[in-house]
Amino acid sequence: MEKDNEEYIIKCENLKFTYAGAKQPALCGVNLEVKRGEFLSVVGHNGSGKSTLARLLNGLLEAESGKVSVLGMDISEGNNAVEIRKSVGMVFQNPDNQMVASIVEDDIAFGPENIGIEREEIGRRIAWALDAVGMQEFKETTPSRLSGGQKQRIAVAGVLAMKPQILILDESTAMLDPKGRREVTDVICRLNKEEGMTVILITHFMEEALLADRCIVMNRGEIVLSGTPEKIFESGNELETYNLALPRISKIANSLRAAGMEIKDVLRPEQLAEEISKNFVKRGIVVGQFKKYPIKDDIKSGDWDIEIKDLTYTYSKKSPFAAKALKGVDLSIKEGEFFGIIGHTGSGKSTLIQHLNALIKLPQVEKRYRKPKAKKGMPPPVISSISVGQFDLGDKKCKFKELRASVGMVFQYPEYQLFADSVFADVAFGLKNFKKGLSDEEVERAVKESLEVVGLDYDEVKDKSPFDLSGGQKRRVAIAGVIVTKPQILVLDEPAAGLDPKGKDEIMELLHKLHREWCKTVIIVSHDMDEVADNCTKAAVLSDGKIFACDYPERLFARSNELISLGLDIPLTAKISNCLKKQGMEVNSDCTVEGFANAIIELYGGRNA
Repeated sequence: MEKDNEEYIIKCENLKFTYAGAKQPALCGVNLEVKRGEFLSVVGHNGSGKSTLARLLNGLLEAESGKVSVLGMDISEGNNAVEIRKSVGMVFQNPDNQMVASIVEDDIAFGPENIGIEREEIGRRIAWALDAVGMQEFKETTPSRLSGGQKQRIAVAGVLAMKPQILILDESTAMLDPKGRREVTDVICRLNKEEGMTVILITHFMEEALLADRCIVMNRGEIVLSGTPEKIFESGNELETYNLALPRISKIANSLRAAGMEIKDVLRPEQLAEEISKNFVKRGIVVGQFKKYPIKDDIKSGDWDIEIKDLTYTYSKKSPFAAKALKGVDLSIKEGEFFGIIGHTGSGKSTLIQHLNALIKLPQVEKRYRKPKAKKGMPPPVISSISVGQFDLGDKKCKFKELRASVGMVFQYPEYQLFADSVFADVAFGLKNFKKGLSDEEVERAVKESLEVVGLDYDEVKDKSPFDLSGGQKRRVAIAGVIVTKPQILVLDEPAAGLDPKGKDEIMELLHKLHREWCKTVIIVSHDMDEVADNCTKAAVLSDGKIFACDYPERLFARSNELISLGLDIPLTAKISNCLKKQGMEVNSDCTVEGFANAIIELYGGRNA
């Protein structure tokens, strides 16, 4: 039975768990106690055991040894696991794993109905949960028509509607835009503070981890650090020993200290701005308007330029579910760019990029297409057009197979691209289809090279099922299956979402390597403004199916108020710059961590100051 006065709502004693066929245990002797009403954040590298621990807490997995007690009940005894799940809500990283109904409100009602909530109360909970995640207008929409981020909000709403005592979120904001993340975390914080809900948040976002009362760091199946988030992230170099990357703000602080500035360990942009300001005042440097960071406006046209004119697209046209995703998009992407596409959830980003290799074809190349006639007294109808290098995607004679060999696409959920019995067969599939007549030796050589380029050991993984790999490894195999044909243009939808900070860095380093060596143009869709600032030569902002802006990152992120009003965010460096501006210091940089630090150091008097 549940003990209402028990201080600890969760107790784990010496938990051990090993997946079938795995060489190493996923958890090896975990001890953890969570207080009633506590907000606990869990961080760690991919494969550290975070998700395994979460699944043990509500009985989705059964420990091979050790004990899990939730709400005073031993989860392994009798029917306790079923009872515990009524009070322990869990939101997964991939929302499709939680969708069960064909209409959004029915999906949210599923959980409350199964735990016996009265119909009238279910109606109130649906309205409350939808309002909490900002999805009221999608109440009667079919989930299959929603974007990945919108689906995730519905998944969160479905769990919230059950009003659990314990809420576990496993990277559940990874696919959301910044506004969506803020909305979900605001709800979580409110439930925790106002209603006493116990929250366990597994995350790779430092700003989310900072919201918690306590943070634990997992490494190779063990809890290696525990304390307040501030203390955890101030441990800096120790985090790197656990395969985690230093937070961006720590990297900036370290660079400034190396240049002779006195900077305390801080975790928030306003704190770092205050530290920088103190150093300038101490040296008697007069604050004011500083020189602008030079922008290299030197991207020239090439053979693989992309030109998009008047692109319009409607899902389920002429049906009750019709939804206009793109509303006259004009966009130019030059050969050689590392291009970013950003925008709020549902802005049309994924729809746009699927046109680039004709996964979604222009209407005029379809068999039943009829050219629209001009109406009397009206301007002639607009015809969408796309050209990718020498390919005219509006021409019925376009060689679409060659186009797709030249424009590689990696989707938001890479596991959806994996289908074969072995990693080798999966990576070789596209190569064999696009390049006929290759010998077995040529195929093997190309597959081996592709897997090694993405950082996987060919001999170790080639015969494995891709479905037995970790999330990070699946992503690498999916990328390997695309780059094996050496496409001229590589398009990736949220390539680093859901990866730990070090994994994100490795993926971006891989993309830059491909870009330097043979890939003409790289295009990434991202919700991470720091990722765009650090990596992209140029970026476009989509909003409600239209291009809001297209510019160099330093110009784009200077429009902070406008971007935030669109449900987006700005990079950490832009946030620090804004804080300094309020103190009378206007510092302009290229928005990268290195560029911002160098700009401050130069203004301070150089590295020998």
